[in-house]
Amino acid sequence: MADEAPKSSYELAMERLRQKDKELGIDETQSTPEQREKIAEARRVAEAKLAEREILHHSALKGVMDPESRDKLDEQYRRDRDRIASERDAKIEEIRGRRP
Repeated sequence: MADEAPKSSYELAMERLRQKDKELGIDETQSTPEQREKIAEARRVAEAKLAEREILHHSALKGVMDPESRDKLDEQYRRDRDRIASERDAKIEEIRGRRP
């Protein structure tokens, strides 16, 4: 043990989290290469949707000067971003097998 280098704050925090998960009965599982690829694809698709939505939002804002209308467009944009992120997260959980 004397030869071991001191642990970083990150390593200590991760050890505590693993211990806490163990106490709560949460199993640590590794994703398969196929799952990792599907997760990466889900993230790429969501990122593309977000980029498309951002472009459309900026385009729509250019034609609107009324502050109230701009606020409505901003709110719709935020809702769309949240929906896309939620769909992405649900898809990832499904791929990991944590959700049917």
